[in-house]
Amino acid sequence: MRLMWTFLFALVSSVAFAASPEDDYIAARDKAIAAIAALNNANTAIETIDAQNEKALADLQQRLSGIIGPLAVKDFPAAGTINIESLSDSDIGYGMLDGLRYTKGDDGPTLVATTRGLLERWLQAKAAETDESFKLPASIDDALKLDVFYTQAINSDAAFEGTLDFPLKTPQGADIAFARLGGWTQDVGPIYEQEVIVTLVKGKSVMITAAPAAPAVPKIAACDAVWAAADAAAQKFQEAYQASDLKDEKAFDASNVAWDKGDSDYRACMGEHLPADPAFPALLTQVQALADQMAGK
Repeated sequence: MRLMWTFLFALVSSVAFAASPEDDYIAARDKAIAAIAALNNANTAIETIDAQNEKALADLQQRLSGIIGPLAVKDFPAAGTINIESLSDSDIGYGMLDGLRYTKGDDGPTLVATTRGLLERWLQAKAAETDESFKLPASIDDALKLDVFYTQAINSDAAFEGTLDFPLKTPQGADIAFARLGGWTQDVGPIYEQEVIVTLVKGKSVMITAAPAAPAVPKIAACDAVWAAADAAAQKFQEAYQASDLKDEKAFDASNVAWDKGDSDYRACMGEHLPADPAFPALLTQVQALADQMAGK
C-alpha cells in the first residue's frame, strides 16, 4: 500500500509541475534569443543570423498557433503570423508582444491575439526593465492607459501618440474593453492620419485591433493654431542655435521644449474639442463595433 501511495504522489506531482504550453513557448523563445545573441557576439555572418532568426520565429509561430488556436473573429483570417519581428536585441521589432498578428486586407485593420498569461508575463518583464523608456506597469488595466504600451506591443518603427480615450461599453462576457484614438509618428506635431486601437480581454483571450479612423479625424482650427504658435517659437530658438554656429545649447534645448510642449498641448486640445465634433459619434460607433466583433457579438 505504501508503494502505491508513493507512486500516486509521484504521478500527481509530475502532473502538477509539468510545463504548460506557455512555459514551453517562453523557454523556447528565450533559448532562441540567447542563441542569436551568441551568434552576434561571435561576429557570425549576418546571413547565418538571419536564417537562424527566421527558423526560430517559424518554430515560435507554430507554438503560438497551438496555444492561441484558430482566430474566430468575423472578417479576419483564422491563421496569423507571429507578432514579434526579430529575436535579436539589435534589431527593430525585438521585444514585441508574444502573439499572432492577423491582417484584414492590405490596408485594413490588424489584430494581435495573445493570452492573458502571455500578456501578464510580457508586462512583468517590462516592469522589471531598468531603462525607464521601456518600463511598463505589470497591471493590464494600467498598461492599456499608456501610449508606450502600444508602441512596444504592436509596432516596431514608430511611436504611438494618443489623442483621447473612448467611453466604450464592455461587451457581455468580456472582462476588459478599452479603446484609444491616436496616431503613429517619429516626430512631434499633428498626426492627421489616425487610428483607433481597441483592446478586449475575455477570459484567457486578449485581442488588440488597430484600424484607420473612420471617418478620418477632422482638423480643428483652434488646435492647429496651438501647434503653429509652438512651432514658430521653436523655430526662432533653432534660428538662434544655428546663428551661434551650433554652440548655444540653451537655445537648442529651448526649441525642443517648445516643440514637446506644443505637441502635448495640441493633443490635449484635440482631446477636448473632438467629442463635440460631428465626426465623433461615428468614431465611437466604429470602436464599439470592433469591441463587439472581437467579443463574438
